[in-house]
Amino acid sequence: MFGKKFIETLKARLAGWDKTASEFRSRKAMPRFFTISGRDIDELYTPASINNGQEDSYYFDQIGLPGEYPYTRGVHHTMYRTRLWTMRQFAGMGTPKQTNVRFKYILAQGGTGLSTAFDLPTLMGYDSDHPRSLGEVGKCGVAVDTLGDMEIIFGDIDLSKVSVSMTINSTASIALAMLLVVAEKQGVPSEQVRGTLQNDILKEYIAQKEFIFPPQPSIRLITDMMAYCTKHVPQWNTISISGYHIREAGATAVQELAYTLADGFAYIEAAIADGQNVDDFAPRLSFFFNAHSDFFEEIAKYRAARRIYARRMRNKYGAKSPRSWLLRFHTQTAGCSLTAQQPENNIVRTAIQALSGVLGGTQSLHTNSMDETLALPSEKALLIALRTQQVIAYETGVANTVDPLAGSYFVESLTDQMEAEAEKIFEEIERGGGVVACIEDGYFQREIARSAYRFQQEIERGERKIVGVNDFIMEGEELEIPVLRIDRQVEIDQVAYLKKVKAERDNEAVRVALAKLRQTAEGDGNTFEAILECARAYVSVGEICDILREVWGEYVESRSAMQVS
Repeated sequence: MFGKKFIETLKARLAGWDKTASEFRSRKAMPRFFTISGRDIDELYTPASINNGQEDSYYFDQIGLPGEYPYTRGVHHTMYRTRLWTMRQFAGMGTPKQTNVRFKYILAQGGTGLSTAFDLPTLMGYDSDHPRSLGEVGKCGVAVDTLGDMEIIFGDIDLSKVSVSMTINSTASIALAMLLVVAEKQGVPSEQVRGTLQNDILKEYIAQKEFIFPPQPSIRLITDMMAYCTKHVPQWNTISISGYHIREAGATAVQELAYTLADGFAYIEAAIADGQNVDDFAPRLSFFFNAHSDFFEEIAKYRAARRIYARRMRNKYGAKSPRSWLLRFHTQTAGCSLTAQQPENNIVRTAIQALSGVLGGTQSLHTNSMDETLALPSEKALLIALRTQQVIAYETGVANTVDPLAGSYFVESLTDQMEAEAEKIFEEIERGGGVVACIEDGYFQREIARSAYRFQQEIERGERKIVGVNDFIMEGEELEIPVLRIDRQVEIDQVAYLKKVKAERDNEAVRVALAKLRQTAEGDGNTFEAILECARAYVSVGEICDILREVWGEYVESRSAMQVS
């Protein structure tokens, strides 16, 4: 981008500039300037900060044009000038009927996609009447036991017109099977069903811990579902490879970047080993990143992710189609940055974080509500969060040009640094035997725990300020925002409905479907096809998972995976 002579002249000028600047520095003690991830920030960035400014090919190799390899500037040529990101507000609460009402409210207020949160029993493969479900039904999302619940959730919502996302992992195949049967009953062909399934079990072992089965059969569930969807549900994103929860667990930005991509590459390798063609399944993979509070570091993370992914897909995995090189991603603002103290401040945090996702080129976005550190969002808090996206989209002008921060010496330098650091982490994972071996050894868990501890120490020492928490504290503060509470009656009603469904369904069809599922799990057939038949017969989540538990067992973390030195 800049010739060698220019860089030499610039460095000479910088020496003089630094001498003058030192006079200002000497006037007061300077604090440390560093990112949320702990990366030191230079005082000034110039062309000399980017690849030392010595290669004329830098622009095309590292930055390029939007919609063109290596996609640093975005996966589409015109980005938001042609189509805004999907405004996909995360929702799911209590009973299926309550969630249906909330979904319709979101659509009525201008939301352009639905994102479904499930309660803990559903995520862990237990029915609402199981003893382990007591007190948890409908609390952190919607309770789903059978197809009947999914029919209620999407009642009077046309699945041919609405894109649906489902945040679920161990039981993801069951949720998708139920959704496809609902579409069948609506008369919507599976070829028209659009949306995304999180379905990222590797990050569960690493960070969120909502796993059921051991890694290998869990990966089989995913590759079987990928194979089915490639043929029958071509518009469905089969996995949303998720760094969000890795970051929420305490990872740095570069750890989130590297661990997420490593998980994605592991799924790609598993599908290839299963005999699937990379150009058949790769275009339907998507990613899910966190938008934390360090504005520029987050933008650099998204840009580096696209570049790394494109190069790996083309050069290592031999993908021929440019569609397979595209890293498309959803963004959610950082839940771990929200504070119970002065919760209205969370509106500001969320707006800034959302803006970083937009400037980083996200394809869809969820903005957290100000009360999500306390409970599921209230209707008012959710509306403010959605309006935040709409203000960014229609009032700020950031969608008017593609990638307005490209060429920023600071942003490009950060992008280069994060790419280089991620490559070093890939090498560490490879030396450790790959993603699954590193999970079983506890590598990821230990590294994230160390990062989380460092961050907390910085807060406690006052090196990092959190407004309202360790600075700008208001004595005697009272919580004044309304908080959504899930009534105990939700669990009572849900259990009653489950009993009703089980009593009225064709239980011979249930027996046949479960027998077929067991036979498939014990053999080498496609598990998703068997689960789809179970869904049609109104077999419950718990009944399906009980069969798979009997065949595959349950995963228990090794002692080494839980120890942090």
